[in-house]
Amino acid sequence: MDNGDREAARADLARRIAGEITLSEDPGATLRKWRTDFDVSQTALANQLEVSSSVISDYESGRRSSPGIGVVSRMVEALLDIDERRGGGRIRQYARVISAGFESDVVYDLREYSTALPLSTFYEAMGATEIVRGDQDTVNGHTVINSIAAITRLSSEEFYRLYGQSTNRALVFTGVTRGESPLVAMRVVNPTPNAVVLHGIDEEDLWEYAPDLARVDGFSLAVSTRDIEEILENLEEL
Repeated sequence: MDNGDREAARADLARRIAGEITLSEDPGATLRKWRTDFDVSQTALANQLEVSSSVISDYESGRRSSPGIGVVSRMVEALLDIDERRGGGRIRQYARVISAGFESDVVYDLREYSTALPLSTFYEAMGATEIVRGDQDTVNGHTVINSIAAITRLSSEEFYRLYGQSTNRALVFTGVTRGESPLVAMRVVNPTPNAVVLHGIDEEDLWEYAPDLARVDGFSLAVSTRDIEEILENLEEL
């Protein structure tokens, strides 16, 4: 992503965050959501704004009246400045998702790799345990998806766009309780990915028919309970 694209993505993200906070029924809670999503502590944000951390805490808890648009704008720019200083990972992630035509609460990350990666390397970044070995042992990219939002809000055409540039990828479904819905969805979307990772459950919680469906369609199936923010950071390094 060149400088122009990055600046455009940053400006778009800033408008989105500021609008969401300003229009929220609980602006403090929404501010807290975005701050934690950027993995920024109250102290770090306060230091960037040159205020005390108690100011941030008071806004987030509702002890201070809802911040005006000027204060919100400063807070958003501070979050983005911190992200830029860290390498701009969150901004790039947002740009990839939006360029693919998705909302960032549906798709958390969508990435293409410069070369094919061994599936074992991807699993290591995910902290994943493989349940079924599929027909392919490499992936060319990944998509991390909010499973409930994707299944309830995406059409079949939009669901196919989750594959990005290639179906030779891993689809990671978050917010999974058993894995039934994602695996059934895989049955009606063709072609299938190289791998599916169900996040939020371990092998004991897995829907009993999930391995059979994975074998029928020939994709690898794995589960992971690693913290999602840690996963996204690890995938960024890939």
